[in-house]
Amino acid sequence: SSGINAEYGGPPGSGKSTYCRAIAHHLSTVIKRSVIIVNLDPANDKPPYDADVNVQQLVEVDEVMERLSLGPNGAILFCMEYIEENIGKLKDAILSQKAYVIFDCPGQVELYTHHQSFRNIVDEITQKWGMQLCVVSIVDSHYCADVSKFVSVLLTSLSSMMHLELPHINVLSKIDIIEKMGPLAFKLDFYTEVLDLSYLLDKLDERVCGRKFIKLNKVLTELVEDYNLVSFYPLNVQDVACLQRVCKAVDKANGYVYGELEERTVSGLLESSAKGNDDLEFQFDRCQT
Repeated sequence: SSGINAEYGGPPGSGKSTYCRAIAHHLSTVIKRSVIIVNLDPANDKPPYDADVNVQQLVEVDEVMERLSLGPNGAILFCMEYIEENIGKLKDAILSQKAYVIFDCPGQVELYTHHQSFRNIVDEITQKWGMQLCVVSIVDSHYCADVSKFVSVLLTSLSSMMHLELPHINVLSKIDIIEKMGPLAFKLDFYTEVLDLSYLLDKLDERVCGRKFIKLNKVLTELVEDYNLVSFYPLNVQDVACLQRVCKAVDKANGYVYGELEERTVSGLLESSAKGNDDLEFQFDRCQT
């Protein structure tokens, strides 16, 4: 059984698990699509959803830390290597449900940028199980308020895309509270569309950062622009229009076209929402910028 599915990753605290719950609810109640959530994070023992399949049936970080005297990061890497060897034990539980599968993945960035185990896991799922996967990388939007942190996010996103070699959607989460960490130097679309990054460098103070640090950031931004692969979708999980836009992007990346019933359901939802809720229409316009 092949399917159109998504894997959600990103740094701890970016809102991955919250988004998994929100998008699963959106898909099942609004679009009427059969959905299951797979918790693929051996450290997430209290996810904000009821996992249909839980990798902690195989291995748990706390147990690994205790038995092998490892720290949190070392234990996560050990767990992912163990999952790589034993992912087949979850195959029947996942494929037998004939549903759209949401994989909630760990937050350690190195798993997506250079460590091989997670890459091998997704290769197993796509090549041997016959599932079509799209990676959704979720990053907290407050990084936009700091130039050097946003450059780091760009480089990490690019590294993940190159390493995993799968359809990839990058998301800036929590846009409803984006300016609580400080005012943005540019409009939101500058960050989502990753426009001329040379303007970012003008916001770095040489007296504070030093000339070499600015030169480093210049080289990194030029690298990101040369590849021209990274862009972001803004997300507020409480906004139906934003959820639908990300959902549609994931489906498009996976090559999935709505069935007739799904298309009518979504169109009807957005039309009725736009007519009856000016705030939602405003939020949808803001997501499009």
